[in-house]
Formats: sequence, structure tokens, C-alpha cells
Amino acid sequence: MEEGGNPGSLTKMVHLLVLSGAWGMQMWVTFISGFQLFRNLPRHTFGLVQSKLFPLYFHISMGCAFINLCILASQHAWAQLTFWETSQLCLLFLSLTLSTINARWLEPRTTAAMWALHTVEKERGLGGEVPGSHQGPDPYRQLRGQDPKYSVLRQTFFRYHGLSSICNLGCLLSNGICLAGLALSLRSL
Repeated sequence: MEEGGNPGSLTKMVHLLVLSGAWGMQMWVTFISGFQLFRNLPRHTFGLVQSKLFPLYFHISMGCAFINLCILASQHAWAQLTFWETSQLCLLFLSLTLSTINARWLEPRTTAAMWALHTVEKERGLGGEVPGSHQGPDPYRQLRGQDPKYSVLRQTFFRYHGLSSICNLGCLLSNGICLAGLALSLRSL
């Protein structure tokens, strides 16, 4: 810390780089790569790629949130926190909590449910097509109607996937608000 309680330049740079890097990664994974992979890869290949990327992605998000929370918490006297500083600490704690839930609890369960779905689909000759490429009746809808076990597995997968998506969007929003606050506090460009 520099004189007067202000964080040093290196601390400011690390905080900004880690926060902006995490937010940029979250934007890319959430809104660009996932949609492109889904539209262009066979269904099971897409699942395989996501099963390799997501653990790393969620753990990096968790690490970035932890680093930023530690930096921010160590730079302020707790009794003199402003509303914005308190809000930023809460947002970073929320991001850490949500990314930890994703990394340690939701992702493994989502992936396990996906592998179980893939097993049933492979037995029926499904999974090698690119989504949206088939003509005629939807074979996955037919499989849901014919196989109650598959239908339950699918519900389990989408429950965990939905919760994971909500947690991910919470992290993205928390980091985005923190970045917006930093941008609004700049004196000049």
C-alpha cells in the first residue's frame, strides 16, 4: 500500500487485469464459444469438449474471484468502507460463491448426467449428428417418449445445467458491475 492508504500501482493493475480477464473469459464462454460449438459440432463431440472446458473455466473463475476479493479486502479499513466498496466486496464474494458452487458441485453432476444420456443415446444410434441437421421427427423426442429412464436422466441434466447457467450469469453480472464501477471511478482515460 502506498502512503495515505491507497493501493499501489501494481496492486491496481493486478486487480484490473484479473477482473477484466475473468469477465472477458466469461463473456466468451457464455455468449460466443458455446453457441458456435453447439451449432457446428456433433452432439456428443460438443458434450465431450464442454466436459473438458467447463471444469477449467469454473476453476479459473473461482480463482480470479478469490484473488480479486483478497486484493480488495486487504486494501480497505473495514470500519470505513463506502457503500460502493461494500457493494464491490459483496459482488466479488457472490462471484466466488457462485463459481465455487459451479466448479465443485454443479459441473460434476451435470457432466455425469450428460455421460449417462450419451450412453443411452449411443445405444440407439444417436449423438453423431450436428443439432438441427436431421429431417423428419425428432429422434430425441421419440426416445423420451419410449424410455422413461432417459426422460428422467434428461430432466436431471437440464436441472443441473439450468442451475449452472444461472450461477454463471450471476458471476458474469457481478464481475460486469464491478468493472462498470471501476470504469465510472476513472478520472480520465
